[in-house]
Amino acid sequence: MFQSIQQSYVKSLQLLTPLDGLAPLLLRLILAPVLIQAGWNKFSHFSDTVAWFGNSDWGLGLPLPALLASLAIAAELLGGVLLLLGLFTRLVAIPLLVTMLVAIFAVHLPNGWPAISDSSSWLADGTILLNERVMASSDKIAAARGLLQQHGNYDWLSASGRLVILNNGIEFAALYFAMLLSLLFSGAGRYVSADYWLQHCLSSAATQSDAPKQRV
Repeated sequence: MFQSIQQSYVKSLQLLTPLDGLAPLLLRLILAPVLIQAGWNKFSHFSDTVAWFGNSDWGLGLPLPALLASLAIAAELLGGVLLLLGLFTRLVAIPLLVTMLVAIFAVHLPNGWPAISDSSSWLADGTILLNERVMASSDKIAAARGLLQQHGNYDWLSASGRLVILNNGIEFAALYFAMLLSLLFSGAGRYVSADYWLQHCLSSAATQSDAPKQRV
């Protein structure tokens, strides 16, 4: 019985094999617009980006801010486009992984884990991933709601979604890092990427060039 179950399981996996490119495709489709938008925002406000990279009081305090800002923009804009196409995916993932690490440790880590402040989160109970700002957010949200309900059109203001306080923790950057790391190991995916068809063409060309030698 166990052998029969095992054989059925193996056959099921074999049926999924032609579809194994869907997972990296979804990762690429999620990451590409986020990266392109981030790169475009930096590019369209280049002087502000350079100032933020270089200023040690309210920015990152990095050396050579113009160069590093340009590299970050190139990685995000060009990298996002190449991810969308699935071209040179493993190679592109490397500078993007570095970019995410810089974002995590230089920007988001002091704010803990959550991107959005939520003191009711199960992580809030004695974890180092949250900070005092997150724990105090519920009182601030309650005060903001009270002011808006008293002095503003609260129903209109909250019609698009509930009011939240941005915490800017490592949550999104860590998720993007994990997705890029997955693409580094898996590649862009079968059938749905330029990498696959480029490799397919190169393999076909190599086979055809070797064919005459095999007949000699």
